[in-house]
Amino acid sequence: MKVPARLTPPWRSPLRGPWLTSVFAVVLLIGIPVLFLTGLVSYLAYNPDLSPVNDKTPDKGLLGFYLFAWPTDPYWLYRVTQGVHVTLGIVLVPVLLAKLWSVAPKLFVMPPVRSPGHALDRLSLLLLVGGGLFEFATGVLNVQLEYIFPGSFYPLHFYGAWVFIGAFIAHAALRLPRTVRALRGRDLRAELRTPVARTVPEPLDETELVSRDPAPPTLSRRGALGMVGLGSLALFVVTAGQSIGGPLRGTALLAPHGREPGFGPNGFQINKGVTAVGIRARDIGPDWRLTVRGGGRETVLTRAELERLPQHGSALPIACVEGWSTNDQRWEGVRLTGLAALVGLGEAPPSVFVESVQSHGSFRAVALRDNQVRDPRSLLALRVNGAELSADHGYPARIIVPGAPGVMNTKWVRRLSFGESSWPV
Repeated sequence: MKVPARLTPPWRSPLRGPWLTSVFAVVLLIGIPVLFLTGLVSYLAYNPDLSPVNDKTPDKGLLGFYLFAWPTDPYWLYRVTQGVHVTLGIVLVPVLLAKLWSVAPKLFVMPPVRSPGHALDRLSLLLLVGGGLFEFATGVLNVQLEYIFPGSFYPLHFYGAWVFIGAFIAHAALRLPRTVRALRGRDLRAELRTPVARTVPEPLDETELVSRDPAPPTLSRRGALGMVGLGSLALFVVTAGQSIGGPLRGTALLAPHGREPGFGPNGFQINKGVTAVGIRARDIGPDWRLTVRGGGRETVLTRAELERLPQHGSALPIACVEGWSTNDQRWEGVRLTGLAALVGLGEAPPSVFVESVQSHGSFRAVALRDNQVRDPRSLLALRVNGAELSADHGYPARIIVPGAPGVMNTKWVRRLSFGESSWPV
């Protein structure tokens, strides 16, 4: 077969070739769809079609075709799906980088465009590589609560995911036959037994990945796969504990630290406390009041009056979009159904619009669906683990709903408006 000489001297690694590229591609072919689906699930959990305050991605149009009411059972659902999403995304970073390294000659081929068909292929690669790097970079930065990119994370990551998955599907469909041929052309077990001394380049072919002037091998393909695998394993070890919990929580070195407010009943993780969101002591002091309204009625309660209402308990975790979650905490407070009954909505209470004392920032208000309101485990919590809520955990009162993302469990609640789903006009 006549192969055009298009490779330039810098790309001399004897490991590059269609087989090694295909091995990395198969891992991504399995992992990226899981990432995409769990990302869609995360967006769904915010109930974005319920209220503008829940939806940080306006004008989603047809991209919201799959939305439905987020369930409250199983109560650990969001903890699992988002834990998988974040952990898998971080674990795949070495594989993604290795895949990009393996196809580097194709990315920098000269001339960059040879024909209209080649131009379309290059454009698809630009969307694939650019979209992949963008999604992984913004995702990792979000996990670390580092928002150095312009704009809001939610719309950027959401729209970027659709661009990336479109390019990914097109690329996978076009390259799948070639990938299958490459994998069948070499035996994986034989490659894993081949040392550096017997490592030779793959045969030249039309992929243009194999160097015509290979350098002497300094690493076997077994070593390359092992290095990438160990990198992914190491990232798993220092990430997964933030979602799994228990003894592994201490190994989650990549999880944001410094946000566990001490020890005792309130000693579990938070994202932002009262200082970070600008809440003053008088905002949650003795003059604090809870306003409950709905069905044309309104009642105002002090915290002491809330404590005299029937109290109930729920054992629920806090699970955040950044991938971290707490173990189950024992919450005590007033059921949302009980508060709805105070304004005559006890039979089948509707959705509720929850407002916080917090005066600025995202998610200072959220809308909860009627199925979330009606779940007997959904509380306006006053206590946790047998103690009064700390200020950082939402004192005087906070929402706790099974299965909901952490930001939907509004802290420092000041008003509940049943039957409403947005700011009052």
